[in-house]
Amino acid sequence: MLHLNGRTPQPYSQTFIPRGTGTPFSPPPAAAGGAAKPAFPPAGTIITSVWSDVTGDGIPDLVYLIGTPPDQNSPFLTNITLAMRNGSSQQTTYVPLATNSGYNPTLFAGDFVGDGVADILIRIDSGGSGAFTYDYIYSFYGGTPLLIFDYELYNMSQSFKVRYLDHYRLEVTSRQPAQVYLLDISLRGKDYLSEIYNPNGTLKKPLEGDIAPLSGLYPVDLERDGVYELQAYHGIIGQYNADRFGYIVNTLKLSNNGWQIIQQWASIFGADPAHIQPAGSSMPANRI
Repeated sequence: MLHLNGRTPQPYSQTFIPRGTGTPFSPPPAAAGGAAKPAFPPAGTIITSVWSDVTGDGIPDLVYLIGTPPDQNSPFLTNITLAMRNGSSQQTTYVPLATNSGYNPTLFAGDFVGDGVADILIRIDSGGSGAFTYDYIYSFYGGTPLLIFDYELYNMSQSFKVRYLDHYRLEVTSRQPAQVYLLDISLRGKDYLSEIYNPNGTLKKPLEGDIAPLSGLYPVDLERDGVYELQAYHGIIGQYNADRFGYIVNTLKLSNNGWQIIQQWASIFGADPAHIQPAGSSMPANRI
C-alpha cells in the first residue's frame, strides 16, 4: 500500500511511501509578486462526478471536478479543480491540479494500490494536433489527498528514438524496457514517401521522427483481480504531430518499487485497400 510523496523523477518508477504517512495537501503558496492564493472553494461549475468510497471508511464519498469555460459556448475549461465531499463528515477537500486547463476532463474511480479502496484517475485532453493528455491519480485514503501518478513525472521517465531507414521502414527504439521495433511504412503513399526516399528506396538524407508524450492513459484489470493497471499510449510521430504511424503502448503496474512497465508493444495504423499506392517495396504490408 504505497503512495507518491514529492515530485522528484526517477527512471521508469516513482517513489512511494506507506499510506497514512504522506504529507497532507495544502494550497499552493503565493506566486512571485505577491499574487494571492487561489480562493477555496473555487468558482466554476461541476463538470463530472462519481460516487465511491475513497476514504476507506465504507461510506460512499462524492468526488467531482470543477471547471470554468472562457464563455458558455467553449468546450475549453480552465481552473479545473478536484474536489471530494467526505460521505461521513460532509466536509469537502479541494485539490487544484498542476495542469488545470484543457478539454473533456473525466474521472475514474478504481483501486490501483490493491487495498480495496478506490483511487481517482483524472484525465484531461490537450486538444489540437498534439492530442496529448494530462493525467493524475489521487488517493483520499483517510481523507488526505495524496498524488500517486503524475503525467509529467511519467513523461520525464520515458526515452525513445525514432529514425527512418532505407526501403520504407521506421525504427523505434525504447531505452527502458530495451526494445527495438521495425515498422513497414511502404503503404503510406507515393506523395508522402517520394519526399523522403529516392526512387530506389534509399533515404534522400538522414531523418528522424519522435514519440509523443502521453497520448492516452487507460485503466485495465489484466489479472481480473479488481486491482487496475494502466495502459499508457504514446503516438509514433513522423515529420509533425499529426503525422502518426501508430502507438507505443506501455502497461504499468504499481508495486513496492513504484510504477513499473510490465509490458510494451507497438501498434501500427492500417491502410484502406481501396487507396493503396505501393511505393515499390516488396516487404509485407504493415509489418511490425
